[in-house]
Amino acid sequence: MQNIAIVLVSGGLDSATALAAARAAGFACCALSFDYGQRHASELQAARRVTAALQCLEHVVSRIDLRVFGGSALTAGIPVPKDRPTAEMSAGIPVTYVPARNTIFLSFALAYAEVKGARDIFIGVNALDYSGYPDCRPEYIQAYERMAGLATRAGVEGNAPLRIHTPLIAMTKAQIIQTAVRLGVDLSQTQSCYDPSPEGLACGHCDSCLLRKKGFAEAGVPDSTRYRQ
Repeated sequence: MQNIAIVLVSGGLDSATALAAARAAGFACCALSFDYGQRHASELQAARRVTAALQCLEHVVSRIDLRVFGGSALTAGIPVPKDRPTAEMSAGIPVTYVPARNTIFLSFALAYAEVKGARDIFIGVNALDYSGYPDCRPEYIQAYERMAGLATRAGVEGNAPLRIHTPLIAMTKAQIIQTAVRLGVDLSQTQSCYDPSPEGLACGHCDSCLLRKKGFAEAGVPDSTRYRQ
């Protein structure tokens, strides 16, 4: 019988690749996505496409509303930055950072894992080509994993500790794309844009779109993203 892994799937390039990596490692995958009031709700449609294509055991979409706090261009009426130089993207924490998002998402994944008897969680965080988010760093993941050992039945009872897998954390965006292609991910089904059209077309100018474009170019892989223009 295969071991089960909980995989956080946003519908973006990174989470789709993390899901494919979990499957390649021999796990049967249960996907977890969030309808958290984000402006780019079309990513949930992408998440459904990705999880179906990669044959997840089940796909849970949890509804929480982070708009009650706001504080981010993704959950409040704050303009999404466009056409920023790559160096500027990682110079500070941008307004697209959603406060405590990965902490919240991992908490739900932890609960899901306990119910499923899973000891493994996969998340597609990346510490190289990323937009300055504090909850994408290795030290954050390590600290969360230690906390999970204190907060779960398995940790208290001395059973196998829960592990948080970050297969993409030390990869460039180009390496992630190359890995996705090698693992058979249809990247045209993913959605990474922070400010897509109502039809789900990428803007081509936000930080996420620019990093994605750069990754495709450096990987030598044709960009299958559907842009507005």
